[in-house]
Amino acid sequence: MTEPVLPTDSELEILKVLWDKQPCSVRDVHDAIVRDGRPLAYTTVLKLMQIMTEKQLVTRDSSNRAHVYTAAIPRPQTQKQLVDDLLKRAFSGSAAELILHALSGRKSTQKELAEIRLTLEKFEKLTDSKSNKSSG
Repeated sequence: MTEPVLPTDSELEILKVLWDKQPCSVRDVHDAIVRDGRPLAYTTVLKLMQIMTEKQLVTRDSSNRAHVYTAAIPRPQTQKQLVDDLLKRAFSGSAAELILHALSGRKSTQKELAEIRLTLEKFEKLTDSKSNKSSG
């Protein structure tokens, strides 16, 4: 199995625009990035999107005069790939260390903590039901 292609920081910035607004032309992506305060040349965005097409991070529809791009991989799948890579490289595969580090690194809101608890409870139930099925 081949390793997934992970986007660079600049490519991820483009993917975020596409996930929110796709399909988009290069002009649409460039305008969104500049609007967010990052001074980036149009030609740089164009070149990055051409590279991303080669890497199969985006798909391009060339049927119109202005090429239109969409993200080839959904946001949740890309996020999972990035987290898996970080987990493997920085935390020796320990999800607990990753979570503890993330929580200690910044102040979490009560809402975030409640969402984390809810997710943990769902995960525990899922894990319990899988172990009951395999032992029963």
